[in-house]
Amino acid sequence: MFFDTVVIGGGAAGMLAAVTAAENGETVAVIEHNDRLGKKLAITGKGRCNLTNNSDNDNIMKNIPTNSRFLYSALAGFSAHDVMAFFENLGVALKTERGNRVFPASDKAADVVNALKRRMEELDVRVIYAHAKKLITSEDGKRITGVLCGETVNAGRVILATGGVSYPKTGSDGSGYKLAQQVGHTIIPPKPMLVPVCIKQRCCEALAGLSLKNVTLSLIDNKSGKVLYKELGEMLFTHFGVSGPLVLSASAFIKNSEYSFKIDFKPALDEKKLDTRLLRDFEQMKQKQIATVMHGLLPKALSSTVLEFAGVAPDTKISEVTRAQRQSLVKVLKGFTLTVTGLRPVDEAIITDGGVSVKEIDPKTMRSLLVDGLYFAGEIIDCAAYTGGYNLQIAFSTARATKKRNTE
Repeated sequence: MFFDTVVIGGGAAGMLAAVTAAENGETVAVIEHNDRLGKKLAITGKGRCNLTNNSDNDNIMKNIPTNSRFLYSALAGFSAHDVMAFFENLGVALKTERGNRVFPASDKAADVVNALKRRMEELDVRVIYAHAKKLITSEDGKRITGVLCGETVNAGRVILATGGVSYPKTGSDGSGYKLAQQVGHTIIPPKPMLVPVCIKQRCCEALAGLSLKNVTLSLIDNKSGKVLYKELGEMLFTHFGVSGPLVLSASAFIKNSEYSFKIDFKPALDEKKLDTRLLRDFEQMKQKQIATVMHGLLPKALSSTVLEFAGVAPDTKISEVTRAQRQSLVKVLKGFTLTVTGLRPVDEAIITDGGVSVKEIDPKTMRSLLVDGLYFAGEIIDCAAYTGGYNLQIAFSTARATKKRNTE
């Protein structure tokens, strides 16, 4: 069995690499060890699929902290606007939301997966459901000639698009790293990127499941006092700490120091305006307990926690609240502080930071600089970005860059 191109991995990068090769007139096969294509893609963005960011390449590169310069040519060849046009041409209507995040108009990731699958079918791409166990090379070891996956699949070239080690249940289990190492490639040790964060305070367990919108989250380096990240958006309390879009983005800045999160529950009001709001509410509910006022400002479970942090008993009558207590409440509402103890494991991360060293890959074509006939696409490459559609953009741009050119 021979194919011009064999793609190992049927995720976002793998499917687009297969489509790209087939559109170029090549015979193509995809080897996928899951029982279906696009398993991880189908759950991205909480099942909505934030497939790119509707912005220019300069902005996209600013949001790729790991090896963005390596991606310059790939992004130039297949930009966010090219990605949007590609999927719209496949019949996927798109919409742009806050932060220029692009989603299918249906809010269904399955529409993106199915569009790629339909295009593969139209182009007669063969799908082989099997585990790729070994890359087959020529006798001198200088060229890839096929893949062993129970049977031998001969190939003019092989594209490795197996992902990283995050979400292993979706197939990103690190197996592609072993295949790359078989032929001499260096693997930058994988670590979690965009991952939930563990918190010291026990209040998070009590608040588990509570989702907050329109809050501002700041990540503080305790040693320097520097604000490393600050953004308005959504977050979630969990039994171990915090998660959600804001936390996942902030986690990219957590390295080897001591950190705290500060949450501003009322970012639309400065401290003076918030104090005025409290005084007004106090005046209207003089005979009530302070907990009643707080329930009007925050979810019930959270209001109790805020009162505890501020050192104010929930049954304190409003008429008995001191100026110092009111100021303490304002401080907590504007700067609810949590101590970071670490990151959750890499298998809970959305993205893997690490992978095949970019020093060993041609940035224009994604071909291996060590062995002929081998290419890379997607998360297996040591490139990683913040949340906002940037990581799928990397997957699509690197996949499109694998298109064969006469100059190669």
